[in-house]
Amino acid sequence: MSTHVGRAPAIVVPLRAAHADEVLAIYRAGIDEGNATFETEPPSWDSFDTAKLPEHRFAAVGDDGKVVGWAAVSPVSNRSAYAGVVEHSVYVHPGARGRGIASALLGALIESTEAAGIWTIQSGIFPDNTASLALHQRTGFRVIGTRERVGRHHGVWRDVLLVERRSTAIT
Repeated sequence: MSTHVGRAPAIVVPLRAAHADEVLAIYRAGIDEGNATFETEPPSWDSFDTAKLPEHRFAAVGDDGKVVGWAAVSPVSNRSAYAGVVEHSVYVHPGARGRGIASALLGALIESTEAAGIWTIQSGIFPDNTASLALHQRTGFRVIGTRERVGRHHGVWRDVLLVERRSTAIT
């Protein structure tokens, strides 16, 4: 899959081990900004690779060959009833934001998951992350609830908005 992205040349490609260092650096940038995740350190590549479904992870690569964003999913449960439900993450390098990269990555993710029979993509977003909320609403996600004070982040209890996108192609 190759999709051109926004105003600057970038393509969406399957995320591979060769992208590991750049993917984890982008994850680190999101962690450091403080509104992307409860995590305080990026995982090792082996942990990342094991947790993410290989057929549903994508990298946005600029014309210079560098990764400028990524998206991936993990199963929410190993129970068969939840086989069609995944949780996703999408991260874009701070210097590449505002160019449609996250939308293109989510588009590729939606296309691949629907083709595989996955009917729900979900995620948790901090309410302060208004850019991510707007992106998700533009791409068909809806807020289905608030998990109040669900976890501590740097000593502060944080709420998380649970968002989901239900496939209209899978019934």
